[in-house]
Amino acid sequence: MRKQHLRFSPLLDESIFAEKFSKVLSGIDKSLHNLSKNPESYVDVNTLLAAGERLSALVVANELRKREMDAHPVGSEDVGICLDGTDTAVSVDIENSIKKLDHAAFFGIPVITGWFGEGKDGNLALLSRGGSDHSAAAIARMLDAKKLILWKDVDGVLSINPRWGVETGSIPYLGYDEARELSRIDAPVIHHTTVTPIKDFGIPIEVRNLNSTIEAYAPTVIGPNIIDSNQLKGVGCLRSIAKITAETGDIENQSMILGQILIQLDKENITCWSVESSLSTIDIVVSQQQLTIAENIVQSKSVITNVELYSCLVSFIGTNDRTVVEEQLRNMKVKNTDLVYLNSTNLSVQYIADTVDIKQLMEDISAVLVKKRRV
Repeated sequence: MRKQHLRFSPLLDESIFAEKFSKVLSGIDKSLHNLSKNPESYVDVNTLLAAGERLSALVVANELRKREMDAHPVGSEDVGICLDGTDTAVSVDIENSIKKLDHAAFFGIPVITGWFGEGKDGNLALLSRGGSDHSAAAIARMLDAKKLILWKDVDGVLSINPRWGVETGSIPYLGYDEARELSRIDAPVIHHTTVTPIKDFGIPIEVRNLNSTIEAYAPTVIGPNIIDSNQLKGVGCLRSIAKITAETGDIENQSMILGQILIQLDKENITCWSVESSLSTIDIVVSQQQLTIAENIVQSKSVITNVELYSCLVSFIGTNDRTVVEEQLRNMKVKNTDLVYLNSTNLSVQYIADTVDIKQLMEDISAVLVKKRRV
């Protein structure tokens, strides 16, 4: 570990951060020793996992100082950043963090660790996936920043995830809710929790490529929602989903029963990608990986009448007008029966598809719906 980080930042062990560097490495040894005796100690597990962020902050700060910048590493929990859970947490506790925030630490160029902070029990707690971007957004909110820049290895948020082998252009502007919707489905560039801390305060997010020349305008800007029901911006695709259809047998109390089902699904961390309720019938769409647990929960409150498996869910982001999407889908090479309408949200139109070639489906969609990337 020591050699690896000295390779990234030579002479770190001889810099003004040498003592902190040694302290983090000693902390790793101590945590490993403690875990050998008590493998269930979440305090030591979290301390060990957080060491990577601490070492990264030291490396970045040291390299910036070599370039005559007044940088210094800052530990999130050391400056009062609190999380809303114990051991693990979904988000930063903004209210408590503002009260505890040590503004004196924000001089020069602070290189702040993300992804962790002080838990409700006073010990170190970790955020879930996307925690570093969420931490950055929370700090931007606490400091009332003019904007937040997220440096990535791609040119902003692309209209279609490049993992499908489709080349598309960056989306110039996304509303907060559009970005959240797209990231939930299929945009790995940002996590859907990133916008939560700053959405109500109008702080814009610029998504820039760390490896590109800095231009005046970012490839993608995320900001306040702008209503334009006819502007399709992106297409997300989620693999392997299932639609559960159930009958409650109790029309009068169906809303209450559905609420109980959704609460139980949430407790099991099962994401409902679509929920529809009609007269005595409930349709819930979940990932096939979570289908067994979801079926058991739904079955405990109702009678499952059908379960349909689909290869993917396709969400068209930026419009809630089904006719706008389907007018363009008529030009697709694939048959219309490959896409079955599911529902519309405030920001998207969703379909489910049963196809053996998702990549080809996304290529066909991109050909008629989104702009290609400029070369």
